[in-house]
Amino acid sequence: MNRITTRFALHLATAAVVPLLLYGVVSVISLQQGTRSTVIEGNTNVALRAAEHIELHIGNSVKILRAVAADLEHTGLERWQQDRILKNFVLEFPEFAELTLLDEAGAPVVSSRIGRPGVSVPDADGTSFGEVFLSPFTPDDDLLPAAVLGMRLRGAGGTAGWLVGRVSLEELWRAVDRIRIGEHGVALVVTAAGLLLAHGAPEEKSRVARGDNLLDHPLVRELSDAGPDVLTASAEYDGRRDALVGVAARVPALGWTVIVEQPESEAYATTRRLQAQLGAAIGLFLLVTVVAGYYNGRRFITPIFDLIRGTRAVAAGRLDERVTIDATDELGQLGRAFNTMADRLVELQDEVRKKERQATFGRVAIGLVHDISHPIQNIGNSCKLIVKMFDDLEYRRTFQRTVERELTVIKRVLEDLRNVARPIPLEKFPLDVNRALGELIESMQATVEKAGVSLTGELAFGPLYIEGDLFALNRVYRNLIINACQATTPGGAIVIRTRRADGEAVIEVRDTGCGIPAGRLETIFEDFVTTKRQGLGLGLAISKKVVEQLGGTIAVASEVGGGTTFTLRFRLTESRPAQLAAV
Repeated sequence: MNRITTRFALHLATAAVVPLLLYGVVSVISLQQGTRSTVIEGNTNVALRAAEHIELHIGNSVKILRAVAADLEHTGLERWQQDRILKNFVLEFPEFAELTLLDEAGAPVVSSRIGRPGVSVPDADGTSFGEVFLSPFTPDDDLLPAAVLGMRLRGAGGTAGWLVGRVSLEELWRAVDRIRIGEHGVALVVTAAGLLLAHGAPEEKSRVARGDNLLDHPLVRELSDAGPDVLTASAEYDGRRDALVGVAARVPALGWTVIVEQPESEAYATTRRLQAQLGAAIGLFLLVTVVAGYYNGRRFITPIFDLIRGTRAVAAGRLDERVTIDATDELGQLGRAFNTMADRLVELQDEVRKKERQATFGRVAIGLVHDISHPIQNIGNSCKLIVKMFDDLEYRRTFQRTVERELTVIKRVLEDLRNVARPIPLEKFPLDVNRALGELIESMQATVEKAGVSLTGELAFGPLYIEGDLFALNRVYRNLIINACQATTPGGAIVIRTRRADGEAVIEVRDTGCGIPAGRLETIFEDFVTTKRQGLGLGLAISKKVVEQLGGTIAVASEVGGGTTFTLRFRLTESRPAQLAAV
C-alpha cells in the first residue's frame, strides 16, 4: 500500500474498474430478476388459462348432465324413449362415455351402453356441484382418467332414481398435451387427492396410467399450505433430468392444480446469452480501460521512478547521476530541480573535501609536532649531555637506549602516516589463527608484564584455518593488545579467546580496563580519532582497513568501567598451509 504503483492501481480501479464491474453485476442481477419475473408471469398465465379451461370443461359436463336429467324427469316417458335420450346425448357430447339411469336401489334401469353398465351411484365424499356429485378419477379401459357424475332425479310423477354418467377426460387430456412452453415446457394436472390426471410430456404418460400421486410435489405442497385464497404459486426445483422452473394455478371449483414446468436451461437461455454478451462487453471495456490506464500510468509513473533512482544514486554517493524527464509539467520541473541540486551537491562536495584536507593536514601537523617533538627533544637533550659526559660509560648506554626508543616511536608515526596515504598490499595464504595467536601471546608476555597486566589465551580446540596475511594480522592483534594494555590499570587482565560460529573463526580481545564512552564508539575506527594523550589515532583505523581487506569484520563493545571487547570474524577455509599440504 506504500508503493505509488499500488495506489495508482487502486485509484484506477476505484475510478473506472469498480464502477464498471458494479454496473455489470447490477445489470446481470436485474436481467436475471426481470427474466425470472417474465418467465413466471407468462407461465402463470398459461396455467391460469388451463385451469379455466378445465373448470369450464367439468362445468359443461355438469350442465349436460342436468339437461339430460331435465329431459328424463318429464312424465309419461317410455323406457325406449329414455334409452333414446341417453344414447342421443352420448353421441352428441363426447365428454360422456356412458349415461345410465339407476333406480332408487342403484339397479340399472336404462343405459346408453350396450351390455352391462359400468357405473354406479357416486360416493358422497366426492366433489359436489350443488345436486351433482363427481367421484374421484380412475383410469378407464383406455387407461385414460375418468370419473362418474351423478344426479338424483326427483321428478314429480316422472322418473325417480339416479342419473349417472361416466365423464371421459380424453379431450381435456389432449388439451393439456397440446400446451407447450418453448420446446420442452409442458403442463400437468393434479387432483385434490394428488392423482396425476394428465402430463404433456410423452415420456411421462405411463405415470398418468399408473395414477401416480404428486402430493409431495413442491408446488402442490406450497398451494396446499397457502390455503384456499391463494390461487397461484411458483418455485425452482430439481426435476428428474434438469432443474425446472415451475408455476401452479388452482382450479377452485375442483381443488385441482395445474402445473406448468419448463427447464431452467430453456427458460433462462436468452438471459444467459445476454449475460455472456454483457460479460464479454464488460470484459472488453475493462481490457481497454486497463490498457489505457497502464499506458497513461507508465507515462505518469516512469518519471517518478527515474527520480527515485536518481535520488538513491545520489544517496549512495554517485553524484554524477542525472535524470532525463521530457515533460513540461510539474514532474519535468522536479527533474530539472533534481539535476540542479545534484550539480550543487558536487560543488559542495568539492568544497567539503578541500576543507577536510585542510583540517586533516592541520590535525596531522599538530599530531606530528606533538608526537615527534618529544622524541626529538629527548634526543637533543641527550646529545647535549653526551658532550659533557662522554667518558661516562653508563650514560652512553642510557643515551643509546633513549635514542633507539625515541627513533622507534618516530618511525612508527611515520609508518602509520604512510599506511594511511598508501595502504600496504596484502597477500592471502591459509594460516592457523590459534597458532598465530599463541605465538603472539608468548612474544608479548614481557611487554604486558611491565605494565602489571596479565595476558592469557583461551583458544578453541583444534586449528582454525582462514585466508589471511600473517604479518598484517599480527600487527592488528598487537595493536589491539597494546591498546588494551594502555587502557587497563595494573592488576587487570587481557584475555584473547577464539571459537567457531556459523562457519567463521571468531577472535575476541577483551580487557578489564576503563572502557570507552558510548558516544565515541561510533567514531573509534575513523582516522585521527584517539582517546589517548599521545598518538595520531591511526591504529584502529588501519586495523579496520586490514581486516576488511582480508574479507573479515571487526566490531567493538564497551562499558565504561567494565572493560572493552574487540571481536574479529573471518570465514573459515578448507585450504591448508603449504607445509601441511606437502605432508
